[in-house]
Amino acid sequence: MSSSKVIIASTLLCLIFMIKTEKISAQQQAYFPDPDTAIQHRLEEWKDLKFGLLMHWGTYSQWGIVESWSICPEDLSWATGARKKGVADNYTDYVKAYEDLKTTFNPVKFDPEKWATAAKDAGMKYVVFTTKHHDGFCMFDSKYSDYKITDKNCPFSANPKANVTKEIFSAFRKENFWIGAYFSKPDWHSDTYWWKQFPVSDRNANYAIQKYPEQWKKFTDFTHNQVNELVSDYGKIDILWLDGGWVRKKTAEDVKNELFETYEGSRWTRNPQSQDIDMPRLVKEVRKKQPKLLVVDRAVPGEQQNYLTPEQHIPETGLPYPWETCMTMATSWSHVPGDVYKPTNEIIEKLVDIVSKGGNYLLNIGPGPDGELDAAAYQRLKEIGAWMKTNGEAIYGSRMFAAFSEGEKIRFTQSKDGRSRYIFLFDFPDEKIMLTKIPFSKNDKLQLLGSNKQLAWKQSAAGVEITIPASLKTTTDHVWVLKVKN
Repeated sequence: MSSSKVIIASTLLCLIFMIKTEKISAQQQAYFPDPDTAIQHRLEEWKDLKFGLLMHWGTYSQWGIVESWSICPEDLSWATGARKKGVADNYTDYVKAYEDLKTTFNPVKFDPEKWATAAKDAGMKYVVFTTKHHDGFCMFDSKYSDYKITDKNCPFSANPKANVTKEIFSAFRKENFWIGAYFSKPDWHSDTYWWKQFPVSDRNANYAIQKYPEQWKKFTDFTHNQVNELVSDYGKIDILWLDGGWVRKKTAEDVKNELFETYEGSRWTRNPQSQDIDMPRLVKEVRKKQPKLLVVDRAVPGEQQNYLTPEQHIPETGLPYPWETCMTMATSWSHVPGDVYKPTNEIIEKLVDIVSKGGNYLLNIGPGPDGELDAAAYQRLKEIGAWMKTNGEAIYGSRMFAAFSEGEKIRFTQSKDGRSRYIFLFDFPDEKIMLTKIPFSKNDKLQLLGSNKQLAWKQSAAGVEITIPASLKTTTDHVWVLKVKN
């Protein structure tokens, strides 16, 4: 098996595990609305956007491996299995080689304007970019770390576009995108998190925080300082998308419950201590600079999680709070050579399924080590855009209908004022369809988006029967959308 196939296979194992856990948490997690009415209003505006772009990019793209996780010492098959083969025969040397990737990272084809144009043409409305992942490598010019793309020992630092976060935010902002900053709370490079005084055994801080409070204070200050850099020096930020939910405040009961956890029959080392970085204070700090900023403290119940983010999973029904499915276009969050990209039809059907259930769709693409996206990604974006140009009115600004589906192949949405309803058909019908979940009024007009032809329908005791001429199948290659208007 080729190395790229091994990487893809290990990534799929990772995704299966994450889907299982995210499926449970997405359906059961408590939601605590932000009491600020301005933030509640901003959330409604965010819900109108529906479709966004997530980008995982860092030095790891040079090896075509999973982002950050190969340096985590936990005995997790999807992490250890994704390590670059032949680099080192022990963990310590592997981490050194991984961190030395900074000295060879030189994405000379980086062109954020090209990315922004492709995303806009696809109908995307917001972007979330990884300014720093768990490995601690900063894709922005932080003055609190030299482990960054702008450091003199990184060859790309000499490029005029070396501060890639600033360039990306600027390019997408010019295309009227909302700007989101992904930021990892844990930092495996920082000596204030993985303290070199002790060995590391898992993803958590490797020292007793209660015993060394001054070390934890340094880490808390470091985190606050870097986040404040992002909201101070990079223009208007709309979303602060925080990852690494194990870095959070824990109660005594939380600690008790997390003393042990089993993973695939073997012990997964846990660190049940509270890792409190004072999120309420951090949010107050950043909102002084960005008053309408949405904060997404992922997987941490509380007022700092303005919306929830089921990962690689679409909930079976609508969720009773604002939510967004984040999902890869290929199999991996990060760039993997030869990765397999989802077909356009599958992506569009997932978008429709998510939107019909009241969610947003954040679709991830991982740029390569040269700064380019895979040709397949550009092709998918182009094809999605063609569909959105015809059918976007049924997506943007829509809300859940009383019933979001009828069977597996039909979905519904409605306009916010309720005057227009939309029926999504995953398969083109054989001339007629019968609907029982969506009532019609006698003056309702019906048409297929992409055609001006009025469609015939009639009400019966069995439901609403709609006639669709076979000639209209050519209006799209994917999902067909009927519009019902009073």
